[in-house]
Amino acid sequence: MTERTDGGPGLRTALSTLTGPLRFLLLSSFLIPLGSFMVLPFMSVFLHERLGMGLGAVGVVLAAASLVQFSGGVLGGALADRVGLRRTMLWALVIRTAGFAAFLAALRWPPVAVAALILTCCGAALYLPANKAYLVHGVTEERRPAFLSAGNAALNAGMAAGPLVAGPFVLSTPGPLFLVVTALFAAVAVGHARLPAVGPEKERSGSAPAAGQGLLTGIAVLPFVANGLAFYLYFHFQHYLAVYAVERASSEFYSLVLLTCSVLVIVVQPLASGAIRRMRYPVALAVGFTGLAAGMAVLAAGTRPALLAGGVLITLGDIVLFLKNDLEALRRSSRSDAVVFGQQRLAAGLGACASGVLGGQLYGFGERAGHAGWFWLFAAAQCVLLPPLLLALRRKQGTAPAAPDGLTAERNAAPPAPAPDGLTPATPLTDLTGLKDLKEGTPVPDDAHGRIPGR
Repeated sequence: MTERTDGGPGLRTALSTLTGPLRFLLLSSFLIPLGSFMVLPFMSVFLHERLGMGLGAVGVVLAAASLVQFSGGVLGGALADRVGLRRTMLWALVIRTAGFAAFLAALRWPPVAVAALILTCCGAALYLPANKAYLVHGVTEERRPAFLSAGNAALNAGMAAGPLVAGPFVLSTPGPLFLVVTALFAAVAVGHARLPAVGPEKERSGSAPAAGQGLLTGIAVLPFVANGLAFYLYFHFQHYLAVYAVERASSEFYSLVLLTCSVLVIVVQPLASGAIRRMRYPVALAVGFTGLAAGMAVLAAGTRPALLAGGVLITLGDIVLFLKNDLEALRRSSRSDAVVFGQQRLAAGLGACASGVLGGQLYGFGERAGHAGWFWLFAAAQCVLLPPLLLALRRKQGTAPAAPDGLTAERNAAPPAPAPDGLTPATPLTDLTGLKDLKEGTPVPDDAHGRIPGR
């Protein structure tokens, strides 16, 4: 592929290369969160009011489910590395379909709801690393930001639309809603079964790429820590804006803030993906954490304009941080894309969990003191004071470890020309550790001939 001299292909040019299977994957990246968010955002209300669980028990269940959904991604990445991307996504969708079907049974036997929720979160943990890895499989470094940001935009669109569609039905008529969501996931799973296989599924048995490697082997330390810190700070906003905003404005205005933030991610991140890729990593960290700090500080005012402006600033910051951390982790790590995305999900889960534990204590302290705005000022101070520790870690580590020609280039290199008699040229023993990455990054012919699977 040719490269533009100004730093890479434009967004429209990059996305014009999407094949039929990748278009289907982007459609799935919208449909899956659409179905999930028709149910999951209402879980606390459903478990408490419909099934009669105490709020303490509800909190424990939701915390466990969140930890599984985020941190379980590292297992999902390792599984995809061993059995293949398509197979992992398919298994994940079967598990999630079973989970949503189990919610139907929970209407008669309430304890089943807990198992159903954990099942759906296990499926999510398995699915996302494989989904992202499939989306960028065989894609040049210049096009990866456009493809990842398009996937993120589809994800956020589904997350925004799901509650709007299901809100009127989730408590009044949950049975038909659960049935519709189950059917949606079953249909998406059938489509995934028709995706062309890539990675270990196309290799001979006995060549499992992750054999002998631990879940955290080859981790890119700085992007991992930066991602954990970014999610820790961002989830102050995610966890506690609801109670803060509803008291000072209304639930409708809070919904407007969330919708605005989702639209920003959908529109801005794909357009800014090229610029984010070209940013030096320290600059991207500085820009992202500055956006978070400014947004948190503005939220402390507590007025409606401040709530909206703070949400916008925080969203712009996380647009930069989340995409750049993933790109930098892919560049630095020697592991497959699926494992890298799984490791980054683990960091996100640890950060979100820490935010829930520590942030809850801090918000409660501010509320008891009669100054909940102090919570946001303290969060803003953390956004300013904690990131310099990352730069200290970067100086300690030195430059990112990479092969002389760049790890990404090795992943995306074309396969060697066949030797006479159809034999594959021998690979030096010193290069065997990189053989998996070379295969993983090699473009795979599209055996779907431009069709969208499942249609």
